[in-house]
Amino acid sequence: MGHEKDASPCARTPRSTAPPLRSDAQRNRERILEVALVELTRAADTPLSAIAKKAGVGQGTFYRNFPSREALVMEIYRYEMQQVADSAAQLLSTREPDRALREWMDGLARFAMAKAGLADAIRQATSGPGSPAKPGHSPVTEAAELLLRSCEEAGSIRPGVTADDLVLAIGGLWQLDPAEDWQPRATRLLDLVMDGLRAGAPGR
Repeated sequence: MGHEKDASPCARTPRSTAPPLRSDAQRNRERILEVALVELTRAADTPLSAIAKKAGVGQGTFYRNFPSREALVMEIYRYEMQQVADSAAQLLSTREPDRALREWMDGLARFAMAKAGLADAIRQATSGPGSPAKPGHSPVTEAAELLLRSCEEAGSIRPGVTADDLVLAIGGLWQLDPAEDWQPRATRLLDLVMDGLRAGAPGR
């Protein structure tokens, strides 16, 4: 009987109605960001109304989330960067540290290509007076440190490598052209970097 009472509408309303609403709003927001990334990569001046239409949301919903083009572009950048950062802990929970690091680097390559594709849109969004500043890389740097320290503790990479070292080593990613077949070249580059990290590892 206790369970039936807990399941009554009055008892559950405060906790059962709010989360789905937030979830729907979050899905709308993420859908807008996914569509906007594709469309703004194709053309930096894509109308916001076209992005809203392809995302399947109304103008009101769109502008509640992103009141301006600048806000949309900066949020795409932040969102993609945060996705990469958040994936580090997820990968470490299911893979050996060195495999987690290598797969995370693939995600970083995809972020680099998204950033390159958005370059014109980012320049437009940050060039005018009072425009927002481009976000830094701190979440990605923190994720890299987490992965590197996990690998070091496991003895699967050479000791002493920092996140700054890693970013410099894979800087070639930012030279690839997202309009070309960049994935095979990125894979070769990251495999070379990973081989270098593993060289001299105490656990090998």
